[in-house]
Amino acid sequence: MDSLAPLTDFAIQHPKLLVLTGAGCSTEAGIPDYRDANGAWKRNEPMRFQLFVGDALARKRYWARSMLGWRTMVTARPTAAHRALARLEQAGYIQMLVTQNVDGLHNAAGSAQVVDLHGRIDTVCCLGCGARSPRQALQDELVSRNPQWLALDARSAPDGDADLDAQDFTPFDVPACTQCGGMLKPDVVFFGESVPRERVAAVRAALAQADAMLVAGSSLMVYSGYRFVEESVAAGKPVAVVNIGRTRADAVLTLKVEQEVGATLEALAARLEATHHSEPQHTL
Repeated sequence: MDSLAPLTDFAIQHPKLLVLTGAGCSTEAGIPDYRDANGAWKRNEPMRFQLFVGDALARKRYWARSMLGWRTMVTARPTAAHRALARLEQAGYIQMLVTQNVDGLHNAAGSAQVVDLHGRIDTVCCLGCGARSPRQALQDELVSRNPQWLALDARSAPDGDADLDAQDFTPFDVPACTQCGGMLKPDVVFFGESVPRERVAAVRAALAQADAMLVAGSSLMVYSGYRFVEESVAAGKPVAVVNIGRTRADAVLTLKVEQEVGATLEALAARLEATHHSEPQHTL
């Protein structure tokens, strides 16, 4: 039995796709994910916005862990899933790609129509004046101020974090904004924060023009992404998912493919490219 046939038919029948991606697209790049196959947390819940801005020690802890976790993010390279989605866009099947990831790997793979729903970890923003700056510049400053912390052994965690506990974070030195002296934060949407309205509006506009929705590598447990599935279903547009394990949308899906996301999307891209090239060329 051809296990790829239903997904291929789905894409052919709905050639203008809105694609939503999650952590499953980036695990092959060495970036850990948050949840297991049942959608449950593998680790403690990530940083909450209210704690970050309200607790100086929590901020020190965040940046100490981030200084060590940044090495995973800066060396990560696009996976088979990222490359396949870029090919599908180039073949004309993707209207817009919306990612819940913050690693920038879809752009690195060549996708052009990308909305980074939760922001980008490679950028830092100031909560005082709004200035944005490269994360690498802050990394260099963090290392300069806290060189002894580099010797600590910490396992990589999702989104540039690292498992670093049982430390006294009090002496960790976090720089302030060079423009105004304000508080620096990664330019990502923390838990407890809202996705910027203009990003949500852009996705909704693309969804209105799309034929269907394809979800790749996401359990859809976070509502900021799941709401677009809800809106797609409400508009009568089918939703397909490529993901191993349970998703929040299982009850409303048109199609679910429980196979490894990178290999599946690679095979889909190859088949659709072959279909496209085999179509007869009409001449005047």
